Formats: sequence, structure tokens, C-alpha cells
Amino acid sequence: MASKKLPSKAPTALFHGNNPFLDSVNAYFDKAAAVMDHSQGLLDQIRVCNSVYYMQFPVRIKGGIQVIQAWRAEHSHHKLPTKGGIRYALTVDQEEVQALAALMTYKCAVVDVPFGGGKGGIRINPRDYSVEELERITRRYTVELIKKNFIGPSVDVPAPDYGTGPREMAWIADTYQAFMKDEINALGCVTGKPVGQGGVRGRTAATGRGLFFAVREAVNDPKLMKKLKLTTGLAGKKVIVQGFGNVGYHAAKFLAEGGATVVGIIEWDGAVVNPKGIDVEALNTHRAKKGTITGFAGGKTVKDGNSVLEHECDILVPAALESQIHKGNAAKIKAKIIAEGANGPITSEAEPILLRKGILVMPDMYVNAGGVVVSYFEWLKNISHVRFGRMDKRFEEGSNTRLVEAVERLTGKSLTVSERNMIARGADEEDLVNSGLEDTMISAYHTIMDVYFNNPKVKDMRTAAFVTAIDKIAQSYLSLGIFP
Repeated sequence: MASKKLPSKAPTALFHGNNPFLDSVNAYFDKAAAVMDHSQGLLDQIRVCNSVYYMQFPVRIKGGIQVIQAWRAEHSHHKLPTKGGIRYALTVDQEEVQALAALMTYKCAVVDVPFGGGKGGIRINPRDYSVEELERITRRYTVELIKKNFIGPSVDVPAPDYGTGPREMAWIADTYQAFMKDEINALGCVTGKPVGQGGVRGRTAATGRGLFFAVREAVNDPKLMKKLKLTTGLAGKKVIVQGFGNVGYHAAKFLAEGGATVVGIIEWDGAVVNPKGIDVEALNTHRAKKGTITGFAGGKTVKDGNSVLEHECDILVPAALESQIHKGNAAKIKAKIIAEGANGPITSEAEPILLRKGILVMPDMYVNAGGVVVSYFEWLKNISHVRFGRMDKRFEEGSNTRLVEAVERLTGKSLTVSERNMIARGADEEDLVNSGLEDTMISAYHTIMDVYFNNPKVKDMRTAAFVTAIDKIAQSYLSLGIFP
């Protein structure tokens, strides 16, 4: 029986079934592709997921044997290695992993990180397992990836995601090293590791810090603020953050330090609101002691946390899970700017509603790219085998000290010890990582907004970001050619 030939631009459902997140990612791609001049065949290749590995493997759990389901997707091989996190959640399925891998491809392209997109996931609730059981699952998953060549510093480099962290990445790195004894760059097989195991300083806060740089750049853009009828600068801007995990906490922290007023924090079990501003550090301390943000003395607890998404604010930061803003609540959103801290928090059905309301949607593929930017720095550190700043920190301090001394001689005035130390101090690894992140986010913002303001066919920031990413990937394919 002859196979049915699909049209070159077949509806998403023909490829994937019913998955809102994947459908949204592909819908956004198609929207951007429609205003570009690249050939349909090239666009089809950029859009499609190149490789997906589905695996089932047995693990000894609580005296018995449990079969574990897991995936790893490599969306694009236009640049290698591919790069993307591994999540542990009961919601993991092939379509979710493919969607996240695709988003990683476009994210890497938009911030000029030379990776293709990848993503992995294991269908478990990590809370159901002991540390020893999680280690067995993680190490066996790594072995499965090794067997099929789905991991390696030049092949595919995982990272933390929902349900995973530095601990799991250290297990992966150790397992890879045990099997690949002759691989000198073995530590580069995964990022997000503890600093003592090849990780990089600044990685933990990177996504939240990158979000802050992105939002700061937007609100300091006079042309954009005039369009949104807002004053320039963060000062006085009211912010609501959904999610108080690593991304949400750091985003709220840096935005507050930058002059914004955080008036709402939303978590899975409720929200805290205070129109005069929430002390982010105090709330974090409360959560650490009580295991919840609810009951915090510095604000009012709202049991229906997601209702706070609809409260008045200037900037809304959804930093939880995908599809939190949908066609059911989009019309009730009152924010002027939505900065996507999570992957896919707005469905493709909801976005037109938001755009008609004049809301600026700052897309996830740019806003939350701080994590992959600093992961790239960690990978560079691993393959160069030297800590950033190791060779020039003291030289820089010596040069700065001599400059201070020369200024003091010429002026006849002396600086205080603290002033001398501040000026003379050389940059350490974290300083350099944060500097590189800041420069990357600023540069990417202006590249995207150049398309947004100067291409009459582009009406929103997400489409501008996709156009930017697709153009870069297309140039890669056109330069390298298609083999054979």
C-alpha cells in the first residue's frame, strides 16, 4: 500500500495529534514563515524535529522492578551539539518534548548561541522516589542515551529543567565519564552541574537575571514605551510574577532591585498580593520555613492564585508552566507587558486576544534564554578546561591599582580603602558570566526590535523573534548546504 503524501505545509494535527503546546509553537513558526521569502522546502526542514528517541527501561524500585518511560528529542542539527533540558514530570510525553526542543532551537538562534535545540524528559513524579531511586533512574537514562549516541559534548548536551537540578546533572556527568573514559571533554556532556563538578558561577540565577535584562531593556526603550503609553524605566512599574521557583524568585528579586514594585506573587497553592510592594527576600525566607508562600505577613493571601493573573499591573511575568494564559482568561488580563519567564505560558489561541488589547508579549524564546546563554558559557568552560578569569583577574587588579595610584598622585587626593578596592577589583568568573549574559540579552533585544519596528508585515514581538531565529537557521543551512 502506497503511503499517503502529505502537503509541504500540512496542518500541525497531521504530524502531531492534539497537543496545545506543540500546536502553539508550530503555529507561531508558521505565522513568521508566512512573512518570509525562504523556500517552502527549507522552512519545512527548519520546522521539523530531526530525531526523537523513545525508550523504556527497567529500574529496581522499592524491592521490585518498574518500567520507566523516557524521551530525548533533537529538533535541529543545523548546529551541533544540540542543547536542552531534561524534565521529570508525569505530564512528559513525546509532543511536549518535541515542542520544547523546537523552542530551544529558536531560542539558541535568537541569542546567537551556536547550538541546535534538544529536550528530554522522564515520565515520573520525582517526589515519589527516594534520592537513591532517582539516582538509579537518572544513571540508567544516561546509559540509554549513551547507547544511542544521544548525549556527548559534541553531540547533545542536556541541562536541568522542571523536576531536575545540579544533583541530577552531576549524576549524568559521572555516568558519562564512567563509560567514555577516553573523552577528554566529558564534563561538557551536560550543563547546570554543581560548581565543584564543572559548573559555572552565575548559572542558578541566569534565567531570572536574563529576564530582568530583557524587561529593563524594553521599558528603557522610549519608542516602545510611547507605543504602550507608559513612562520609561522600571521605577514605579507594578509587577506580578506567577511561579516562585528558581526563575520566578530571581526575576522578582532583580526587578524589585531595579526599581519595580512587585505587587503579586502566585504559586500553585495560592498567591500573595500587596499593592504597596512585597519584600521578595522576606517572602522567600517565609517559604523556606513554612513550605508555602501563603500566610505571609507582608501581604494578603489569595486562595485562587491564578485569579491574580487578572489583577491590575504594568508587567506580568508568567514563570510557571505552559498554557497558563489561554482563551478562557486572556480577555481578563490587564497587564501592559507580559514577559514569558516559562516556556509556552500563552497559548496560540490566547495571544491574538492579548495583542488586540494592545498588550506587548515578550516571547519566551527571548525572555527566558538566560539559562541557555550561561549553559553555553559553562560548556565553553568545560571544553577549554579553565575557569573564566583565572588568567587575567590579578593582572587586571594590578593595572587598575596602578591607575588609581597615578590619579592620586596627579590630583593630590587619596581614595578610601573601600573606594580603592571597588575600582581596582578584577572581574571573577561570576562577573564575567553576568557581563556576557547582559550583553547577549541587550544585543538580542535590539536585533528583534529592529525587525519589529522596520518590517511592516510583522505586528508583534514574538513574530519578530521567530523571523530573527528562522533567518539565522536558514542562513546556516544555505551556507552549509544539504547533504548529500
